[in-house]
Amino acid sequence: MKVQTMNRRAFTFPGQGSQAIGMGLELFQDFAEARQVFEEVDDALGESLSSLIFEGSEDKLRLTRNTQPALMAVSMAVVRVLESRGISIERDSDFVAGHSLGEYSALCAAGTFSIADTARLLRTRGDAMQRAVQVGSGAMAAILGLDLPAVMDIARNASQIGVCEVANDNAPGQVAVSGVVAAIERALELAKSAGAKRAIMLPVSAPFHCSLMAPAAEEMEHALALVQMKDPVVPIICNVLASPLSDAGQIRKCLIRQVTSMVRWREVVNWLAEEGGVEQLIETGSGRVLSGLARRINRNMETLAVGTPSEISTLVARINGEERDDV
Repeated sequence: MKVQTMNRRAFTFPGQGSQAIGMGLELFQDFAEARQVFEEVDDALGESLSSLIFEGSEDKLRLTRNTQPALMAVSMAVVRVLESRGISIERDSDFVAGHSLGEYSALCAAGTFSIADTARLLRTRGDAMQRAVQVGSGAMAAILGLDLPAVMDIARNASQIGVCEVANDNAPGQVAVSGVVAAIERALELAKSAGAKRAIMLPVSAPFHCSLMAPAAEEMEHALALVQMKDPVVPIICNVLASPLSDAGQIRKCLIRQVTSMVRWREVVNWLAEEGGVEQLIETGSGRVLSGLARRINRNMETLAVGTPSEISTLVARINGEERDDV
């Protein structure tokens, strides 16, 4: 039985760039439910990823094959602790969404994947993305201060020398491009000439979310075909369509497309606010990147970041203090 709360709420899950050594350590120390999540991820991968997360090197954690399951582990540790304190994704949220790899965390939280399967899928995804393009031949850049149409024009012009595509539409005036190094360097020059506030290379190991990732998409198609998927308990607003999906088969297709497609995060947040009626976004896991983006996209939505024991306590008290009416 769905409980209607005062606020329509969505739980969101961060992507690459939100990682930090020591993330989730307080959760691991304070909550048995969190320890179980990290143990499940370690067992699924056959290695102690938790040791890397808590006390490893930044450089090793930044490797895509490690970052992806690590961020998911922290997000799911938060979810499991919340569940142990009576907060349910199914009952206490209306939608979930995740930024790039965070989409897998969102689906795990909504019951589509098990934790073990999600960890293995993200390890496969990270390895596949790294293999898709020879190291040093691809790049990504952030362009700040120009809107999406302007950056799309820049990408089209730069693509005359090689692949250059819009990879992330993160927020108004915050767009990333992805492709071969020479074309990305050209895009930076064009962006500066067009009046961008900043145009900088990003410290990433591969050109994500562009057509160069086609080999990785093929690998993910095979990997996803082998994994059991359930319909999520609440709709997910997917990166590829920026609209809700509740059918596992359709979600599988979008996860495959997501590898080579633009992350439409600005549109995802706008859909939640305007079509979904969401008033409160809960960033679940490490960091506050998504909360910052949401404030730039729609200032009318409240944002809460939940990644530490104290933040969990605050959210639990907040949700339990709201009026509820059974329907």
